[in-house]
Amino acid sequence: MMVDRQSTQQISHELWSDYKVNGNTQAKKALIERYIKLVDYVVNRMAIGLPKSVLRDDLYSHGCMGLIDAIDKFDYNRGLQFETYASWRIRGAIIDGLRQGDWVPRSVREKAKKLEDAYQKLEQEHLRTVTDKEIMDYLKLTEQDFQQMLQDVSITTICSLEDPLKEDDSETRLSLLIDDKAISPESKVNEIVLKDILAKGICRLTDKERTVVSLFYYDELSLSEIAEVMSLTPSRISQLHSKAILRLRGLLSRSKNQLLQD
Repeated sequence: MMVDRQSTQQISHELWSDYKVNGNTQAKKALIERYIKLVDYVVNRMAIGLPKSVLRDDLYSHGCMGLIDAIDKFDYNRGLQFETYASWRIRGAIIDGLRQGDWVPRSVREKAKKLEDAYQKLEQEHLRTVTDKEIMDYLKLTEQDFQQMLQDVSITTICSLEDPLKEDDSETRLSLLIDDKAISPESKVNEIVLKDILAKGICRLTDKERTVVSLFYYDELSLSEIAEVMSLTPSRISQLHSKAILRLRGLLSRSKNQLLQD
């Protein structure tokens, strides 16, 4: 088994070398064929939380472009895991492609911003996790309207690394990724602070929200699989995921503003 793994790694390294050093297009084609299943994996995960009007073929097409881009930009000499890097690139390409097609109506984005601002303001005011009722009272929504609003904005809680941290900010999430060959003290401190903020934010989520976040991002289960594990409907899981992301976005935005003021 070990021999087979070493042999596979050797073949992979030879393909990368042949493409990057010699510019062999056949080697690039072989790499695409080797990793094309990553596109299927990412598409299958993302398709669950998207409206039925979004065609899977479109997701796959955007994802393939992301894979090709990842292969072109990947530095195989650094010894990093290509699958992880490519998955982010594929996911980002899909989201960017969908946004260029104006797949999220402006009204939906406005609802998401309204909810995010509500979570940020109330949780800063109360210094704790606010309840659904408190959010509904603040926004003057009925329970039915609130649940529908969460369902509507669920498609906006998918993030791209190319997104700005704030609407009027040039700094993107991608800029927060650390170069392991050039870690500055400032970057290390920022990384520690960010992890600490996220950890505290996750601890303040409700038990169900925390479970959904853990199963989705750590165990990499799909929303339908999480629904089965938690004995809830996929729609309910989508709402819990949306609330968790909106809470964390509000916390990160608030924390960044405080850091800038200090």
